[in-house]
Amino acid sequence: MSEQRTDQPNERPTLPTDASRRGFMLATAAGLAGAGAFLSACESSGSQRVSAGTFGPAPRAMPRTPVSPNEPVRMAVIGTGGMGTGHCEAFASLTEQGKMNAQVVAIADVCQPRLDSCLSKLREKQPGVDVQAATDYRELLARRDIHAVLIASTEHWHEKHATDALLAGKDVYLEKPMTLHLDEALRLRRLVLANPDLRLQVGTQMTNLPKYHAARKLIAEDAIGRVVSSQTSYCRNSIDGEWNYYALDPAWKPGVNLDWEAWCGPAGAATWDPFVYARWRRYRKYSTGILGDLLVHVVTPMLVALEPGWPTRVIASGGHYVDKAMENHDQVNINVEFESGQTMVLSGSTCNEVGLETMIRGHKGNIYLGGRNCVVRPERIFADDLDEQTVECPDIGNDQDLHRMKFIECVRTRAQPDSDVEQGAKVMVMVDLATRSMWDGGAYAFDPATMTARRL
Repeated sequence: MSEQRTDQPNERPTLPTDASRRGFMLATAAGLAGAGAFLSACESSGSQRVSAGTFGPAPRAMPRTPVSPNEPVRMAVIGTGGMGTGHCEAFASLTEQGKMNAQVVAIADVCQPRLDSCLSKLREKQPGVDVQAATDYRELLARRDIHAVLIASTEHWHEKHATDALLAGKDVYLEKPMTLHLDEALRLRRLVLANPDLRLQVGTQMTNLPKYHAARKLIAEDAIGRVVSSQTSYCRNSIDGEWNYYALDPAWKPGVNLDWEAWCGPAGAATWDPFVYARWRRYRKYSTGILGDLLVHVVTPMLVALEPGWPTRVIASGGHYVDKAMENHDQVNINVEFESGQTMVLSGSTCNEVGLETMIRGHKGNIYLGGRNCVVRPERIFADDLDEQTVECPDIGNDQDLHRMKFIECVRTRAQPDSDVEQGAKVMVMVDLATRSMWDGGAYAFDPATMTARRL
């Protein structure tokens, strides 16, 4: 998405009513069709069980194309908005600096102006590299010479794009959140587990920060006793409303240079709306807002540190306190319980930038993670037993560039990524059930044994 500031008003037409659902660009090996709907519409009363439904056999992917030691990892990128184009430029720059050997050889987007802009930048940064540009992403997946696909499309397309790429035998770098809904995350997890030769990395780059790995080591060494709770947040503020800084481009012409039907895709047909197209994070049909776009950044590395297992109970509240024009909430507060017996408190805001102190609470002491380092302080009653200590953590520079480099290394060596599909699925339990809790006021439980959830 373009990140140019705009003075266009925040007010917009009412979100259009859905027309009949229409699939678009169905993959040749859909494979996952027929899976039961997860979290069906809640009844007005009672404790309805919410099930993942019945799944058939997981589809087998095409064989992947191995990478020779001296050849570049050839990549395709689906989605050439601000994030996708940024990834393209970053991969080209990292290769130019000798930090990796990769080439972006194909890009896809339903918007021709965005596609043309990204192609122009790639030609400048990758001289001599032939780059294919297509409005139908399936053209890229049909190429057997492509090793990996980076997906930077909108949230409601994540599962479909990732599934089709995996079935085509490609490793996948999937931007966060891993999916829009939990049923999609569970299907994707199941597909990856059924095809162990493939790799999927979620774009949650803060998992690379050394302080979270240091915290995990401290917990394993019993430095703070039994972990009982943790807290983190992602809070920011704006005058004009969050995500309204994505500009509306008058050059967009649906049916001429933008395939709006394709963009709607899995979400179903809708009337053209440039506000939705540019600022989709503000609308619940296409995004979970603060939860999926912001909080996943800080939640995921906390899971690295805590290793708490699956979330088992989620309750959340959300409000529209300042940005009343936004459909998604501008303030969220979440409680998550885990199967290991601990609780996480989360706060997210787009109307106040003061967040919670990032920390892990143990019975004997606490780990503070607000800066680069890990700081351990004993609880008062254990001050004679535990010493305060600071674990110095190195500056790794740009964590997102490191995430990109680690993905390319996974493609080459077949190592498992840190931000894998299992971790992404656990995060989506939190995101999806918290979203439902905010909208319907209920609490939700998740059963890791059956991969099902129910409203309490």
